[in-house]
Amino acid sequence: MNQTERNRFQEVNESYTMLEAIEEAKRCLHCKVPQCRKGCPISNDIPDWIHELSMGNLGNAMRIINEKSNLPAVCGRVCAHERQCEGNCILGKKGQHINIGKLERFVADFDGTMHLTRDSLVQKTRGKVAVIGSGPAGLTIAGDLSRKGFAIEVFEMEPEAGGVLMFGIPEYRLPKEVVRREIKKIEELGAVVHLNTTIGRQLTIDDLFAQGFDAIFMGTGTAKPKVLDIPGNQLDGVRKAVWFLRRVSLYNEGSIGRDEVPVSEGHRVFVIGCGNTAMDAARTAVRLGAAEVFIVYHKTIETMSALRAEYDEAVAEGVQFLWESSIKEIHDRDGVLNEVVIEHNGEQRVEPADKVIMAIGAVPASRIVSTTEGIEVDEKGFVLAREVPYGMTTRRGVFVGGDVAGRHATVVHAMQDAKRVAEGIAQYVDAVKLMEAIQ
Repeated sequence: MNQTERNRFQEVNESYTMLEAIEEAKRCLHCKVPQCRKGCPISNDIPDWIHELSMGNLGNAMRIINEKSNLPAVCGRVCAHERQCEGNCILGKKGQHINIGKLERFVADFDGTMHLTRDSLVQKTRGKVAVIGSGPAGLTIAGDLSRKGFAIEVFEMEPEAGGVLMFGIPEYRLPKEVVRREIKKIEELGAVVHLNTTIGRQLTIDDLFAQGFDAIFMGTGTAKPKVLDIPGNQLDGVRKAVWFLRRVSLYNEGSIGRDEVPVSEGHRVFVIGCGNTAMDAARTAVRLGAAEVFIVYHKTIETMSALRAEYDEAVAEGVQFLWESSIKEIHDRDGVLNEVVIEHNGEQRVEPADKVIMAIGAVPASRIVSTTEGIEVDEKGFVLAREVPYGMTTRRGVFVGGDVAGRHATVVHAMQDAKRVAEGIAQYVDAVKLMEAIQ
């Protein structure tokens, strides 16, 4: 990657200085009934750690955050703050909400640099749990259960851990060194990570149980992107957003060459969809030098699933939006994509195009389910799970959480679900071991 491109992918949101962070923290009212905590999916004790920060006690602030979150430096950057903690802050009524996300990021980054806090290693005598996948859900399970005294082994198919955090969220929003730092903290709790290991191919669920695991967690996400059934969708210039973002991530890391990234300087790019992934794909295309980038969405701005902040930043960077529009056909000349047919208000027009990127959601891959007896799925392929113990599938001892269970979510919602599953796993393993002891 040349220096110009590297500069384009620099993180867009700057951190606070120490003085700025403490001054911002001092604005917190420390409400008796904090609405910000109610708005946080993982019930982070926000006023408590902000109070510690306001007095300069960063170590104490970090310890409070660690009680609820395994990924604070990530959440501080990519959480939907405007809909959650900050959106519920009482000061928001005056348009002056506390910048909670930016403060959390500051505390986590400062702790990561200065190594203020360090968890005590808990003896791993309570049980042995396998975690499949190292995205937000898998890392949360690994962190929570490691702290509860479980021996954890994480199995990741990629050459590096992190899942969507590493390969799905662009560098300018979430630097990969931040993800690596958070994963290292979880490894320091005792979790062991196995890379380049695909469950359902190299090992099966049965193989893991044969290795002595008491329970297994499936946190494999939705690895199979959806594709719109429109003429021309098989052309080489049509790509899925998740694949595109992963290629760019690999390019940023120096693992592949520029010619292996599908968007080039001067390209005219059309992105279908209007969620955060679509925004990421569009803004990434801009950074790769695309001449024009359009997001094509069949509804209006009021119904988009993307954050308003993400939309505002995309507009500021030059992304154009085609509302109440859809791509009906994709054309080529001699096998090379060259134009799209766009419909708006019943009328169609032809637009020159070089690339089409689809960001319309995904469904789970069937690799694990197809190689395991007893795991039932619904008609869309999402794994069915129980309420008690929370997250257990129809296969005894196999648990599931996050996207693969159909609970589509942001990073923090995947963490929220995984925290409940961790409790379910702990209850299940404890009960099994108690029964074994009685017998």
